[in-house]
This record gives sequence, C-alpha cells and structure tokens, in this order.
Amino acid sequence: MTLPFSPYQEIVDIAMRFAVGDGEFATDIGNLHISRRSKPSDPLHSSYRPCFAFVLQGAKSLRLGTELISYGTGDYLLTSLDLPVAWRVTEASPEVPHLCLGLAIDSEKLLELLSRIDVPRPAADTDGQRGMAVNVAPPELLDAAVRLLRLLDRPGDIPAMAPLIEQEILYRVLTGPDGGRLINIATADSHSNRIARAVAWLKENFARPLRIEDLADRVSMSVSSFHHHFKSVTAMTPVQYQKQLRLHEARRLMLVERLDAGTAGHRVGYQSPSQFSREYSRLYGASPARDVDGARDVMAAE
Repeated sequence: MTLPFSPYQEIVDIAMRFAVGDGEFATDIGNLHISRRSKPSDPLHSSYRPCFAFVLQGAKSLRLGTELISYGTGDYLLTSLDLPVAWRVTEASPEVPHLCLGLAIDSEKLLELLSRIDVPRPAADTDGQRGMAVNVAPPELLDAAVRLLRLLDRPGDIPAMAPLIEQEILYRVLTGPDGGRLINIATADSHSNRIARAVAWLKENFARPLRIEDLADRVSMSVSSFHHHFKSVTAMTPVQYQKQLRLHEARRLMLVERLDAGTAGHRVGYQSPSQFSREYSRLYGASPARDVDGARDVMAAE
C-alpha cells in the first residue's frame, strides 16, 4: 500500500535532524530556530518577540491575556510585537513530536522591504488590531520555508541565500491575510506603532512605578485612546502587561540567579513581599518557593 504524499515530509525530516531532542535549537541561520517536544507540556510562561512561527507537526496553544489561541500542523503564528504569554504543547508524541520553526522578524529588514515594495496600506479600522494572529500557510510560504531549511545541509550557501529566502518569507507574510498587522506596527504615528513604542518603554522600565498619564503622553496619545488601543493590541491593560513582565523576570532571577523571593520581588519593583507572593501565585499557580522548587526538579529530571 502506498501512503499519501505529505508536503511536509521533507521539511519535517530536515527539522528532525537538526533538532535531535526536546528543546529549542539555534541554527547556522542566525534568525532561525527549531523547537521540538515529544510530549504535551504544562503551561510555560515566556515573552514572544516579533516572529513568524510555523508548525510543521503537532499542535500548540497559548494564552494571551484572557484569549486562547490554538494552532497546529500547517499553521503559522505571526507575532508583531513583544507579548508575554503562557503556552503549552497540546499534541506531541515520541513517534510524532511537535516541531515548529521560528524566524525572528528584524524591524530594520522589515522597514527596508516596505520601502521597496508596493503593499496596499491597511484599512484604517485595522489599526490597533491584536499583535498576534494565526493563519494557514499557503504553498508559496511552505516552499520558501523548505528552501530555507535545505540550506542547513549546505552551510556554505547560507550567507548568500538565507537573506534572500528570509526576505521572501517576510514578503509572503506581509502580503498574506494579516500582513497589515506588521505594516501598522511599522508605520510611524499609527496607533499600533505608538503602542509598540509604549511596549518597548515598558520592557526597559518595568521595575519603575507606572503612571498611565505619563506613558500615554510619551507616545502622544490621550489616556482613553491609549488604554483602548493598548488592550486591543496586547489583550491586556498596561498595568497587567507590566505585571507579567515583572513576574517573568522575578521567576528568571530566582531560577537562574538563585535570588530569594523577597530580593527578586524587590528587584523587579515590588515594595510589598506579600503582594509579590500573591500576584506570583495567581499567575503561576503556586507560591514563589514551591514553583521554583518544582521547576528545578523538572530541569534536573530532563
């Protein structure tokens, strides 16, 4: 009996060879990494940066604010600005592991490409759309992704060919159903661009006290318009966004730098240890000490 041809077989075979176990794998193509998981996972918290993430096998879900986003084989996730999320692999096995390739989106390359191509400006009512969306990859996008991964077997070709194929992938995304989200983020003085600037400020200053009036003024928006568009783009209020940044960094400080909970909380801007513990437990489902001990046990087992 002849099995039906899978258009994903070649790209899966290449990805499996360069991702030899569970985890995240960098490649010789600087902006490209491959993720592999052989079993469903518990929720994991992290920040997604602007990227094109293409699922080759299996399925995954993530929570952005209160919104649940699911995507599987043949789907790509477009993230247009930095967003804190909780994600988990939902379909994976040792025989058919979850595989995903991620291609970081470089803002300078995006602006340079937009200066050379004639892409219709998005409709005004799309400005301020969510900074994350899922679509089915068309054949042209799959073809470009396959050609990009083939370069891993020809490292001498990477310096000349990888930038061209990355540009092609970016072009396909820009001209796809949600390319307008990227265009709005890159367009100076759009609402989405202003929110992206506010997000960049929050990332650098999350430990400082937050005054919404000052941040709205910094990006030249009224307070009401800023609140509305910030939540539209990020699915969170500015305070909720700052809180997630603080708690993610505190967890990293406890896990990686082995700071105690009180010191980590203070380092990221909490003045009250009890408030830090309460908000940490609400996000991670356990107290700081219990969560960190459990995470270290998992890392030791792996």
